[in-house]
Amino acid sequence: MTARPQSYRFHQGDRILPFAESEYEARIAGLRKIMAEKGVDAVVLTSMHNVAYYSGFLYCSFGRPYAYVVTAGQAVTISAGIDAAQPWRRCYGDNITYTDWQRDNYWRTIRDITGTGAVIGYEADHLTLLQSQKLDHFLAPKSSLDIAPATMEQRMRKSAAEIELIRAGAAVADVGGFAIREAIKVGAREIDVAMAGRDAMELEIAKRFPDAEYRDTWVWFQSGINTDGAHNPVTARALEVGDILSLNTFPMISGYYTALERTLFVKEVDAASLKIWEANVAAHEYGMSLLKPGASCAEITAKINDFFEERQLLQYRTFGYGHSFGVLSHYYGREAGLELREDIDTVLEEGMVISMEPMLTIAEGQPGAGGYREHDILVITKDGNEDITKYPYGPEFNVVG
Repeated sequence: MTARPQSYRFHQGDRILPFAESEYEARIAGLRKIMAEKGVDAVVLTSMHNVAYYSGFLYCSFGRPYAYVVTAGQAVTISAGIDAAQPWRRCYGDNITYTDWQRDNYWRTIRDITGTGAVIGYEADHLTLLQSQKLDHFLAPKSSLDIAPATMEQRMRKSAAEIELIRAGAAVADVGGFAIREAIKVGAREIDVAMAGRDAMELEIAKRFPDAEYRDTWVWFQSGINTDGAHNPVTARALEVGDILSLNTFPMISGYYTALERTLFVKEVDAASLKIWEANVAAHEYGMSLLKPGASCAEITAKINDFFEERQLLQYRTFGYGHSFGVLSHYYGREAGLELREDIDTVLEEGMVISMEPMLTIAEGQPGAGGYREHDILVITKDGNEDITKYPYGPEFNVVG
Protein backbone atom coordinates (compact mmCIF):
# COMPACT_ATOMS: atom_id res chain seq x y z
CA MET A 1 0.00 0.00 0.00
CA THR A 2 1.25 3.51 -0.86
CA ALA A 3 2.47 5.41 2.18
CA ARG A 4 0.24 8.33 3.06
CA PRO A 5 1.91 11.52 4.34
CA GLN A 6 0.84 13.34 7.49
CA SER A 7 1.22 16.64 5.63
CA TYR A 8 2.38 18.04 2.31
CA ARG A 9 2.68 21.25 0.32
CA PHE A 10 0.34 21.81 -2.61
CA HIS A 11 1.02 25.21 -4.16
CA GLN A 12 -0.46 26.16 -7.52
CA GLY A 13 -1.87 29.25 -9.22
CA ASP A 14 -1.20 32.93 -8.71
CA ARG A 15 -1.21 34.39 -5.21
CA ILE A 16 -3.81 37.09 -4.63
CA LEU A 17 -3.89 38.91 -1.30
CA PRO A 18 -6.31 41.56 0.00
CA PHE A 19 -3.32 43.83 0.73
CA ALA A 20 0.24 44.26 -0.49
CA GLU A 21 2.81 41.85 0.95
CA SER A 22 4.37 44.78 2.80
CA GLU A 23 1.16 45.11 4.84
CA TYR A 24 1.44 41.53 6.07
CA GLU A 25 5.15 41.89 6.69
CA ALA A 26 4.39 44.85 8.96
CA ARG A 27 1.66 42.96 10.81
CA ILE A 28 3.87 39.93 11.40
CA ALA A 29 6.72 42.19 12.48
CA GLY A 30 4.34 43.66 15.06
CA LEU A 31 3.39 40.17 16.23
CA ARG A 32 7.04 39.15 16.53
CA LYS A 33 7.68 42.24 18.61
CA ILE A 34 4.88 41.11 20.94
CA MET A 35 6.40 37.64 21.05
CA ALA A 36 9.84 38.99 21.94
CA GLU A 37 8.43 41.21 24.69
CA LYS A 38 6.54 38.29 26.22
CA GLY A 39 9.23 35.66 25.71
CA VAL A 40 7.13 33.57 23.31
CA ASP A 41 8.92 31.23 20.89
CA ALA A 42 5.97 30.37 18.65
CA VAL A 43 2.40 31.55 18.26
CA VAL A 44 -0.37 29.17 17.19
CA LEU A 45 -3.24 31.36 15.97
CA THR A 46 -6.49 29.44 15.50
CA SER A 47 -9.27 32.04 15.10
CA MET A 48 -10.66 33.11 11.75
CA HIS A 49 -9.97 36.75 12.51
CA ASN A 50 -6.33 36.37 13.51
CA VAL A 51 -5.48 33.89 10.76
CA ALA A 52 -7.02 36.32 8.27
CA TYR A 53 -5.43 39.41 9.81
CA TYR A 54 -1.87 38.10 9.77
CA SER A 55 -1.99 35.94 6.64
CA GLY A 56 -4.86 37.17 4.45
CA PHE A 57 -6.46 33.70 4.38
CA LEU A 58 -10.04 33.50 5.66
CA TYR A 59 -10.69 29.83 6.28
CA CYS A 60 -13.92 27.82 6.05
CA SER A 61 -13.72 25.41 8.96
CA PHE A 62 -16.68 23.05 8.52
CA GLY A 63 -15.56 21.40 11.76
CA ARG A 64 -11.87 21.18 10.81
CA PRO A 65 -9.13 23.08 12.67
CA TYR A 66 -6.94 25.67 10.94
CA ALA A 67 -3.98 27.71 12.14
CA TYR A 68 -1.36 30.29 11.37
CA VAL A 69 1.91 29.41 13.08
CA VAL A 70 4.45 32.18 13.54
CA THR A 71 7.98 31.77 14.86
CA ALA A 72 11.01 34.04 14.67
CA GLY A 73 11.76 32.69 11.19
CA GLN A 74 8.55 31.16 9.81
CA ALA A 75 4.94 32.12 9.13
CA VAL A 76 2.84 29.18 7.95
CA THR A 77 -0.87 28.60 7.39
CA ILE A 78 -2.03 25.09 8.31
CA SER A 79 -5.00 23.98 6.23
CA ALA A 80 -7.04 20.89 5.46
CA GLY A 81 -6.69 18.84 2.29
CA ILE A 82 -10.26 19.58 1.22
CA ASP A 83 -9.13 23.14 0.33
CA ALA A 84 -6.31 22.01 -2.00
CA ALA A 85 -4.17 25.03 -2.99
CA GLN A 86 -6.72 27.77 -2.30
CA PRO A 87 -5.24 28.61 1.14
CA TRP A 88 -1.79 29.02 -0.41
CA ARG A 89 -3.14 31.30 -3.15
CA ARG A 90 -4.80 33.49 -0.52
CA CYS A 91 -2.16 33.65 2.20
CA TYR A 92 1.07 35.43 2.94
CA GLY A 93 3.95 33.10 3.79
CA ASP A 94 4.15 29.34 3.58
CA ASN A 95 1.22 26.92 3.56
CA ILE A 96 1.18 23.29 4.67
CA THR A 97 -1.74 20.92 4.15
CA TYR A 98 -2.44 18.33 6.81
CA THR A 99 -4.13 15.06 5.90
CA ASP A 100 -6.97 13.26 7.62
CA TRP A 101 -5.64 9.73 7.03
CA GLN A 102 -4.63 9.75 10.69
CA ARG A 103 -6.33 11.61 13.52
CA ASP A 104 -4.50 14.71 14.82
CA ASN A 105 -2.21 15.18 11.82
CA TYR A 106 -3.13 18.85 12.29
CA TRP A 107 -1.20 18.94 15.57
CA ARG A 108 1.67 16.84 14.21
CA THR A 109 2.05 19.35 11.39
CA ILE A 110 2.12 22.25 13.84
CA ARG A 111 4.69 20.37 15.95
CA ASP A 112 6.95 20.06 12.90
CA ILE A 113 7.18 23.88 12.94
CA THR A 114 7.24 24.69 16.67
CA GLY A 115 9.07 21.63 17.99
CA THR A 116 8.42 20.56 21.56
CA GLY A 117 9.38 22.30 24.79
CA ALA A 118 8.85 25.82 23.42
CA VAL A 119 6.98 28.75 24.95
CA ILE A 120 3.72 28.80 22.98
CA GLY A 121 1.32 31.69 22.50
CA TYR A 122 -2.33 30.78 21.91
CA GLU A 123 -5.79 32.39 21.81
CA ALA A 124 -7.63 31.60 25.03
CA ASP A 125 -10.84 33.14 23.69
CA HIS A 126 -10.89 30.71 20.76
CA LEU A 127 -9.02 27.50 21.58
CA THR A 128 -11.48 24.91 22.87
CA LEU A 129 -10.78 22.75 25.92
CA LEU A 130 -10.30 19.75 23.63
CA GLN A 131 -7.82 21.50 21.34
CA SER A 132 -6.03 23.02 24.32
CA GLN A 133 -5.46 19.53 25.70
CA LYS A 134 -4.12 18.42 22.32
CA LEU A 135 -1.77 21.41 22.19
CA ASP A 136 -0.33 20.37 25.55
CA HIS A 137 -0.06 16.74 24.48
CA PHE A 138 1.56 17.21 21.07
CA LEU A 139 3.66 20.34 21.62
CA ALA A 140 4.58 19.66 25.27
CA PRO A 141 5.26 23.38 25.77
CA LYS A 142 7.68 24.64 28.37
CA SER A 143 4.91 27.11 29.12
CA SER A 144 2.02 28.75 27.29
CA LEU A 145 0.62 32.26 27.21
CA ASP A 146 -2.66 33.80 26.06
CA ILE A 147 -1.64 36.05 23.18
CA ALA A 148 -5.19 37.06 22.18
CA PRO A 149 -5.37 40.37 24.11
CA ALA A 150 -2.11 41.61 22.58
CA THR A 151 -3.19 40.68 19.06
CA MET A 152 -6.48 42.50 19.61
CA GLU A 153 -4.56 45.61 20.65
CA GLN A 154 -2.60 45.40 17.40
CA ARG A 155 -5.73 44.94 15.28
CA MET A 156 -7.43 47.95 16.91
CA ARG A 157 -4.91 50.33 15.34
CA LYS A 158 -5.55 50.45 11.61
CA SER A 159 -3.00 50.97 8.86
CA ALA A 160 -3.63 53.36 5.98
CA ALA A 161 -4.37 50.36 3.74
CA GLU A 162 -6.96 49.03 6.17
CA ILE A 163 -8.68 52.40 6.42
CA GLU A 164 -8.83 52.56 2.62
CA LEU A 165 -10.56 49.16 2.51
CA ILE A 166 -12.94 50.09 5.34
CA ARG A 167 -13.79 53.32 3.52
CA ALA A 168 -14.69 51.29 0.43
CA GLY A 169 -16.79 48.96 2.58
CA ALA A 170 -18.73 51.90 4.02
CA ALA A 171 -19.47 53.10 0.48
CA VAL A 172 -20.71 49.62 -0.44
CA ALA A 173 -22.96 49.61 2.64
CA ASP A 174 -24.45 52.89 1.42
CA VAL A 175 -25.18 51.31 -1.98
CA GLY A 176 -27.09 48.57 -0.19
CA GLY A 177 -28.96 51.15 1.86
CA PHE A 178 -30.17 53.08 -1.17
CA ALA A 179 -31.26 49.83 -2.86
CA ILE A 180 -33.26 48.91 0.23
CA ARG A 181 -34.89 52.34 0.35
CA GLU A 182 -36.08 51.86 -3.25
CA ALA A 183 -37.44 48.38 -2.46
CA ILE A 184 -39.58 49.44 0.53
CA LYS A 185 -43.28 49.24 -0.36
CA VAL A 186 -46.44 48.39 1.51
CA GLY A 187 -46.92 44.63 1.21
CA ALA A 188 -43.25 43.87 0.47
CA ARG A 189 -41.78 41.21 2.75
CA GLU A 190 -38.71 41.77 4.90
CA ILE A 191 -36.89 39.05 2.94
CA ASP A 192 -37.68 40.70 -0.42
CA VAL A 193 -36.27 44.02 0.73
CA ALA A 194 -33.23 42.38 2.31
CA MET A 195 -32.35 40.52 -0.89
CA ALA A 196 -32.44 43.76 -2.89
CA GLY A 197 -29.86 45.28 -0.57
CA ARG A 198 -27.65 42.20 -0.48
CA ASP A 199 -27.62 41.78 -4.26
CA ALA A 200 -26.74 45.44 -4.80
CA MET A 201 -23.82 45.19 -2.38
CA GLU A 202 -22.41 41.98 -3.83
CA LEU A 203 -22.45 43.47 -7.33
CA GLU A 204 -20.75 46.62 -6.02
CA ILE A 205 -18.04 44.61 -4.22
CA ALA A 206 -17.37 42.61 -7.40
CA LYS A 207 -17.02 45.87 -9.34
CA ARG A 208 -14.64 47.43 -6.83
CA PHE A 209 -12.64 44.28 -6.01
CA PRO A 210 -12.55 42.05 -9.11
CA ASP A 211 -9.86 39.76 -7.65
CA ALA A 212 -11.53 39.17 -4.28
CA GLU A 213 -13.42 36.17 -2.95
CA TYR A 214 -17.13 36.91 -2.47
CA ARG A 215 -18.88 35.61 0.61
CA ASP A 216 -20.67 36.52 3.82
CA THR A 217 -22.26 39.84 2.78
CA TRP A 218 -25.73 40.07 4.36
CA VAL A 219 -28.65 42.28 5.34
CA TRP A 220 -30.86 42.40 8.41
CA PHE A 221 -34.00 44.28 7.44
CA GLN A 222 -36.51 44.37 10.28
CA SER A 223 -40.02 45.79 10.61
CA GLY A 224 -42.52 46.41 13.39
CA ILE A 225 -41.92 44.27 16.47
CA ASN A 226 -38.90 42.68 14.73
CA THR A 227 -36.98 45.94 15.23
CA ASP A 228 -36.77 45.44 19.01
CA GLY A 229 -33.36 43.72 18.82
CA ALA A 230 -30.34 44.87 16.85
CA HIS A 231 -29.49 41.38 15.58
CA ASN A 232 -32.94 39.98 14.84
CA PRO A 233 -32.99 37.78 11.72
CA VAL A 234 -35.00 38.59 8.61
CA THR A 235 -38.54 37.18 8.36
CA ALA A 236 -41.32 37.07 5.76
CA ARG A 237 -43.39 39.70 7.58
CA ALA A 238 -45.13 42.05 5.11
CA LEU A 239 -44.71 45.81 5.54
CA GLU A 240 -47.67 47.93 6.64
CA VAL A 241 -48.33 51.67 6.64
CA GLY A 242 -46.81 53.28 9.72
CA ASP A 243 -44.35 50.44 10.39
CA ILE A 244 -41.06 51.29 12.02
CA LEU A 245 -38.18 49.78 10.02
CA SER A 246 -34.55 49.00 10.75
CA LEU A 247 -32.20 48.95 7.76
CA ASN A 248 -28.92 47.10 8.37
CA THR A 249 -26.45 46.43 5.52
CA PHE A 250 -23.26 44.45 6.12
CA PRO A 251 -20.81 44.11 3.25
CA MET A 252 -17.91 41.72 3.85
CA ILE A 253 -14.71 42.35 1.90
CA SER A 254 -11.80 39.96 2.52
CA GLY A 255 -12.96 39.39 6.09
CA TYR A 256 -13.46 43.11 6.75
CA TYR A 257 -16.90 44.03 8.07
CA THR A 258 -18.60 47.38 7.59
CA ALA A 259 -22.15 48.44 8.38
CA LEU A 260 -24.92 50.94 7.75
CA GLU A 261 -27.90 51.02 10.12
CA ARG A 262 -30.87 53.36 9.88
CA THR A 263 -34.36 53.85 11.31
CA LEU A 264 -37.14 54.34 8.74
CA PHE A 265 -40.94 54.42 8.69
CA VAL A 266 -43.36 53.26 6.00
CA LYS A 267 -45.21 56.27 4.54
CA GLU A 268 -45.93 58.00 7.86
CA VAL A 269 -44.64 58.38 11.40
CA ASP A 270 -46.83 59.14 14.41
CA ALA A 271 -46.00 61.90 16.91
CA ALA A 272 -44.85 59.61 19.73
CA SER A 273 -42.52 57.68 17.43
CA LEU A 274 -41.15 60.86 15.92
CA LYS A 275 -40.27 62.18 19.37
CA ILE A 276 -38.25 59.05 20.22
CA TRP A 277 -36.64 58.97 16.79
CA GLU A 278 -35.55 62.60 16.96
CA ALA A 279 -34.12 62.08 20.45
CA ASN A 280 -32.08 59.12 19.23
CA VAL A 281 -30.85 61.10 16.23
CA ALA A 282 -29.80 63.91 18.58
CA ALA A 283 -27.89 61.40 20.73
CA HIS A 284 -26.28 60.03 17.59
CA GLU A 285 -25.07 63.47 16.53
CA TYR A 286 -23.90 64.27 20.04
CA GLY A 287 -22.07 60.96 20.28
CA MET A 288 -20.27 61.51 16.99
CA SER A 289 -19.06 64.90 18.23
CA LEU A 290 -17.38 63.14 21.19
CA LEU A 291 -15.27 60.76 19.09
CA LYS A 292 -11.82 62.34 19.10
CA PRO A 293 -8.28 61.46 20.19
CA GLY A 294 -7.78 61.48 23.96
CA ALA A 295 -11.37 60.61 24.85
CA SER A 296 -11.91 57.29 26.59
CA CYS A 297 -14.67 54.86 25.67
CA ALA A 298 -16.04 54.99 29.23
CA GLU A 299 -16.09 58.80 29.27
CA ILE A 300 -17.96 58.97 25.97
CA THR A 301 -20.45 56.40 27.20
CA ALA A 302 -21.07 58.33 30.41
CA LYS A 303 -21.79 61.53 28.49
CA ILE A 304 -24.31 59.86 26.18
CA ASN A 305 -25.89 58.18 29.20
CA ASP A 306 -26.34 61.62 30.76
CA PHE A 307 -27.86 62.89 27.51
CA PHE A 308 -30.48 60.14 27.56
CA GLU A 309 -31.03 60.40 31.33
CA GLU A 310 -31.88 64.09 30.99
CA ARG A 311 -34.61 63.08 28.53
CA GLN A 312 -35.78 60.13 30.68
CA LEU A 313 -34.83 57.66 27.95
CA LEU A 314 -31.78 55.88 29.35
CA GLN A 315 -33.85 52.93 30.57
CA TYR A 316 -34.61 52.07 26.92
CA ARG A 317 -30.95 51.58 25.96
CA THR A 318 -30.00 47.89 25.55
CA PHE A 319 -26.27 47.80 24.61
CA GLY A 320 -23.17 49.93 24.08
CA TYR A 321 -22.93 52.91 21.77
CA GLY A 322 -20.37 51.69 19.23
CA HIS A 323 -17.49 49.37 18.41
CA SER A 324 -14.34 48.93 16.38
CA PHE A 325 -14.16 47.83 12.75
CA GLY A 326 -11.73 45.55 10.96
CA VAL A 327 -11.41 41.77 10.56
CA LEU A 328 -14.62 40.82 12.32
CA SER A 329 -18.05 39.44 11.57
CA HIS A 330 -21.26 38.27 13.20
CA TYR A 331 -19.79 34.79 13.55
CA TYR A 332 -16.12 35.47 14.17
CA GLY A 333 -13.93 38.15 15.61
CA ARG A 334 -14.44 41.11 17.90
CA GLU A 335 -12.18 43.90 19.08
CA ALA A 336 -13.76 44.12 22.50
CA GLY A 337 -11.14 46.55 23.78
CA LEU A 338 -12.59 49.28 21.57
CA GLU A 339 -16.27 49.44 22.42
CA LEU A 340 -18.28 52.34 23.78
CA ARG A 341 -19.29 50.84 27.12
CA GLU A 342 -18.97 51.79 30.75
CA ASP A 343 -16.32 49.12 31.45
CA ILE A 344 -13.93 49.98 28.59
CA ASP A 345 -11.20 52.49 29.44
CA THR A 346 -9.44 52.47 26.04
CA VAL A 347 -8.46 55.97 24.92
CA LEU A 348 -9.20 56.82 21.29
CA GLU A 349 -6.19 57.33 19.01
CA GLU A 350 -5.68 58.57 15.48
CA GLY A 351 -6.12 55.63 13.09
CA MET A 352 -8.76 53.82 15.09
CA VAL A 353 -12.12 53.17 13.41
CA ILE A 354 -15.29 53.09 15.49
CA SER A 355 -19.06 53.31 15.08
CA MET A 356 -21.57 55.52 16.78
CA GLU A 357 -24.85 53.61 17.09
CA PRO A 358 -27.22 54.54 19.91
CA MET A 359 -30.36 52.41 20.12
CA LEU A 360 -33.57 52.79 22.08
CA THR A 361 -36.17 50.00 22.30
CA ILE A 362 -39.73 50.84 23.34
CA ALA A 363 -41.92 47.85 24.25
CA GLU A 364 -45.03 46.86 22.30
CA GLY A 365 -48.15 48.56 23.55
CA GLN A 366 -46.30 51.72 24.55
CA PRO A 367 -46.39 54.98 22.55
CA GLY A 368 -43.59 54.94 19.98
CA ALA A 369 -43.10 51.16 20.21
CA GLY A 370 -40.13 49.73 18.30
CA GLY A 371 -36.36 49.81 18.05
CA TYR A 372 -34.60 53.00 16.95
CA ARG A 373 -30.99 52.86 15.80
CA GLU A 374 -28.66 55.01 13.71
CA HIS A 375 -25.14 53.88 12.84
CA ASP A 376 -22.21 55.70 11.23
CA ILE A 377 -18.59 54.59 10.87
CA LEU A 378 -15.97 57.14 11.91
CA VAL A 379 -12.22 57.22 11.40
CA ILE A 380 -10.41 58.92 14.26
CA THR A 381 -8.20 61.69 12.87
CA LYS A 382 -5.50 63.87 14.40
CA ASP A 383 -7.99 66.46 15.63
CA GLY A 384 -11.36 64.69 15.59
CA ASN A 385 -13.03 62.24 13.25
CA GLU A 386 -14.15 61.64 9.68
CA ASP A 387 -17.61 60.18 9.11
CA ILE A 388 -17.29 57.77 6.16
CA THR A 389 -20.99 56.83 6.14
CA LYS A 390 -22.91 58.92 3.60
CA TYR A 391 -26.48 57.55 3.62
CA PRO A 392 -28.63 60.23 5.35
CA TYR A 393 -30.23 59.62 8.74
CA GLY A 394 -33.39 61.05 10.28
CA PRO A 395 -37.05 61.62 9.40
CA GLU A 396 -36.54 63.99 6.48
CA PHE A 397 -35.05 61.25 4.26
CA ASN A 398 -36.32 58.07 5.84
CA VAL A 399 -40.13 58.19 5.84
CA VAL A 400 -40.49 56.16 2.65
CA GLY A 401 -42.55 53.74 0.57
